[in-house]
Amino acid sequence: MTEQHIGMELGYARVSTTKQHLDRQIDALEKAGVPPDRIYVDKKTGSNTDRDGLKKLLGYVRSGDTIVVYTLDRLGRNLREVLNLVHDLNDRGVSVRSLADPMPIDTNATGMGRIAYLLLVMIAEMERIFTAERAAHARAVAQAQGRQVGRPMAHKPEQIEFARLLKKQGDSLGEIVKKTGIPKSSLRRYLTAEKTS
Repeated sequence: MTEQHIGMELGYARVSTTKQHLDRQIDALEKAGVPPDRIYVDKKTGSNTDRDGLKKLLGYVRSGDTIVVYTLDRLGRNLREVLNLVHDLNDRGVSVRSLADPMPIDTNATGMGRIAYLLLVMIAEMERIFTAERAAHARAVAQAQGRQVGRPMAHKPEQIEFARLLKKQGDSLGEIVKKTGIPKSSLRRYLTAEKTS
């Protein structure tokens, strides 16, 4: 007979640079009743997007547990990332609670904490729709004015045609790079585009 898991609270704290301090977040988590040995932390440096503390927490947390954070934005780099993670945790039976948001979030609650979370979901979805609509409108205006849509081509059409001709003549990529001045990565893309068009 398997022992039933009694849900526990686990804390998570994150700062985005090594110069910032975790003290305020950890202090708030401890005051909220999360024991120090159950608090996972990340001090992310500029280029490091791997968050070992969060990975360990997600690997350890079980259905019935609650992840407690100082503010909800500690869980991710943007609202969409945070909400996706909270949604995944809900599917696993794990709730999330924030302590210091203007409207504290509690995905396990039925009152204001739950309403605050649902409002965030709605705002994120609206922002996604507005962003897509703005992008579609900008493309339509640009096309109507005869402007190129998307990233401008880095190399002149004559260079690309010359590269394609050299390839047909049997030149190697290295030789084509020397003759055209187009880097290998771009050259591969142009030559592949020709095959698929």
